[in-house]
Amino acid sequence: MILSCGEALIDMLPRQGTAGEACFAPHAGGSVFNTAIALGRLGVPSGFLSGISTDLFGEVLIGTLAASNVDAGLAIRSDRPTTLAFVKLVDGHASYAFYDENTAGRMILPGDLPALPAAVKALFFGGISLPVEPCGGTYEALLTREAATRVTMLDPNIRPGFIRDEAAYRARLARMIARTDIVKLSDEDLRWLEGPGEIAALAQGLLRRGPKLVFVTEGGTGAHAFGAGLSVFAPAQRVTVVDTVGAGDTFNAGVLAALDRAGRLTKAAVAAADAPLVSACLALGNAAAAITVSRAGANPPWAEELK
Repeated sequence: MILSCGEALIDMLPRQGTAGEACFAPHAGGSVFNTAIALGRLGVPSGFLSGISTDLFGEVLIGTLAASNVDAGLAIRSDRPTTLAFVKLVDGHASYAFYDENTAGRMILPGDLPALPAAVKALFFGGISLPVEPCGGTYEALLTREAATRVTMLDPNIRPGFIRDEAAYRARLARMIARTDIVKLSDEDLRWLEGPGEIAALAQGLLRRGPKLVFVTEGGTGAHAFGAGLSVFAPAQRVTVVDTVGAGDTFNAGVLAALDRAGRLTKAAVAAADAPLVSACLALGNAAAAITVSRAGANPPWAEELK
């Protein structure tokens, strides 16, 4: 099982009512939640660990996970409210207003973390769960606890407007990156984290901190993969973009699914990854993301859509 660890929320997506008025439609989401969904749809054993409410929206989240073959048995349930994210779309690109104080996802503590079964081969972390407390510290504690024996992947999916203490957030990311096998960032996230420069040089700097593979997505241009003595680029597939919600999350699932399909989802295999393996990761990540951006909202493809 690949266990995705991070936020689950309700995206309130902009729509038009029957009388032409502006309104919002609720959809289950969250970047880490989307990756778990995408993995389940790609046919990979997928699990999800987060704080999930027992309220109406929490039940929507649980039902959505089950419908995409994601095991939520490790979720931490409480009667706190569900996080809401109101989405604004401009030319297909999303910005967000989050309502997250005192929510079920936000308030989990290290003591709430379950023991993980042996079936968990890899853990995925990221999203808006990392810059906030107490859940950010809880996910960092989980990564620290498990990184020595299981594959770990991190996509910070940085939302500057959500960060209240930038210094603390940067310090957390630095600690997590040092313990993580695979790091994925968009080119914008990479430059927010590392400053201006060429993608290859900035990625090499990240590799020197400890990760074995670094993936960098460049929107409609394509995606890069970097490792020890390794640099591979794959162009994006040409599609008509409806919106970009969930694109990076789906790419993450493609990378992990490709490793799993190749039987290479181990710490040793990731460390020894060669060009054919990372090319397979880029190909599946790009193909899956292309389908996601071609339809509204975070709606990752099923395995049969990629045949």
